[in-house]
Amino acid sequence: MPPSPSSRLAYIDWMRGLACVLMFQTHCYDAWLGGDARKSTFFMWSQLGGTLPAPLFLFLAGVSFALVVDKLRLRNVPPGQIARTTIRRGAEIFALGLLFRLQEYALAWGWAPWTDLFRVDILNTIGVSMMLMGIVCWIVLSFAQERLVHRVRLVLVFSAVLVGLAISLFTPLLWTTWRPRWLPWPLESYIDGVHNLGQPQSWIFPVFPWTAFAFVGLAVGLFLVSDWAKKNSAAAVALGALGGLLIYLARWLDARPEQLYAVYDFWHTSPNFFLMRVGLLLLILAAAHLWCRWGAGQWGFSPLIQLGHTSLLVYWVHIEFVYGKFSILTKRAQDIRTASFGLLAIFLSMVLLSVLRTKWKGRGTNPAR
Repeated sequence: MPPSPSSRLAYIDWMRGLACVLMFQTHCYDAWLGGDARKSTFFMWSQLGGTLPAPLFLFLAGVSFALVVDKLRLRNVPPGQIARTTIRRGAEIFALGLLFRLQEYALAWGWAPWTDLFRVDILNTIGVSMMLMGIVCWIVLSFAQERLVHRVRLVLVFSAVLVGLAISLFTPLLWTTWRPRWLPWPLESYIDGVHNLGQPQSWIFPVFPWTAFAFVGLAVGLFLVSDWAKKNSAAAVALGALGGLLIYLARWLDARPEQLYAVYDFWHTSPNFFLMRVGLLLLILAAAHLWCRWGAGQWGFSPLIQLGHTSLLVYWVHIEFVYGKFSILTKRAQDIRTASFGLLAIFLSMVLLSVLRTKWKGRGTNPAR
């Protein structure tokens, strides 16, 4: 029996909530742990877990984007109007990213450098990703709806995959030998995350490679709304199997003695690491689908699904209570036990904030919205 529409959307919200929890723990331990705790294996694994939230948010932005595009396409909305609708939404998210940076700078007035106003953060990148996906969909739909009317979705899937792979493959070059040094650093930072520091930074979220995850999400989302995937609950399991295959392929490629790039940085720019993380995303997708379809994912109240409904809000708010002026614990001064209690406080307060938000909007906790 195929899953209901609510369960199909619930596992997407569950994944978004998981990204929030992983983000909370990464930020809390990074902000609060001090002394020997920062040298511990525990802290290392915490920060390794921090490599997943950004890909998850971008991947799920692509999946949600696919749902919108497919719905508009089936309503026979012209490609130009689809592009305007999706690009405008991307521009709104990008503007929110700029507003967030302005707020953080204002709250940290007196000690934050003015260059923080131009930091490329995850909201900026999600907005840029949506605008880029809108442009690609407009080009593909303008061509395919006239010439390949019965294969439009398939063409969109392959186009999204090709763009994502191209972004990943060009990343090592644009971070090293092809760096656009001729651009002002606020613009170059959107290409390689250089900020104002002269070298690309791993804590910035530039177009290369991060937008590639959104394009993969776009391809996966379009697959999930296909007629076959809707009728077969095994579709998500098949994506999980593909994820395992990609992880094996990434490890095999990384072990090869041949190198395509003059500078190889596995953890930051390598296409092999990109493939590995895509594989992990697909495995998480399959597990979330099974958990929400046949497991306890929707038994009563789900904190993860609730957080997934308001992920933008809890991202925005928790930053100030972890890294900002109103941090609930003294930064870089806590042991693991105290920081863990702080993490629990952040988690519970963000769930409460999320519930209040949905109730205030009068929408309950309906996962179908």
